[in-house]
Amino acid sequence: MARNQAPSKESGRCASVIYYQPGHRARVYLLMTHFPQPHPSRRAARVQLGSSVLAAIRLEDGRRTRAKLQSVSATGGLLQIANSLPQGDFIEVAFQTQSGPVRGMAEVLSPMRQTATGVLQPFRFVALEDDDHRRLRTSLDHVADRDLLGLKSSVFTLPKSM
Repeated sequence: MARNQAPSKESGRCASVIYYQPGHRARVYLLMTHFPQPHPSRRAARVQLGSSVLAAIRLEDGRRTRAKLQSVSATGGLLQIANSLPQGDFIEVAFQTQSGPVRGMAEVLSPMRQTATGVLQPFRFVALEDDDHRRLRTSLDHVADRDLLGLKSSVFTLPKSM
């Protein structure tokens, strides 16, 4: 492999995320080859979903829960969830788009505010597989194109399962 060539599935070398939780075995997430980085002076474009998309959440301890995805961008999103999650926890978040399922590792950020049905809690993606990143970008670009034309979009749909 050339010195400046990025690791890839084809080369047999790829990036991974190793997560250590005290008292548990380390989890290794392979093929997470896209690590979203926010632009230092510009926020990523957000798509407002208005509670129409369900998200499956896997917590650090392996438990699962569901949330509604309020908004999403290439770098993260906002969940409406029944109970707040601890800031700094790592979760796996999955949701369905017309381009296919998107699943990634995310860091939970500080809850924004309480609502009648739970809490609004932001997250930022820390790792996505290349295919998941491509599906997310394709869906976000499609919504942006349709918004530009004044058309309604149903790019994001209900997930079948995580």
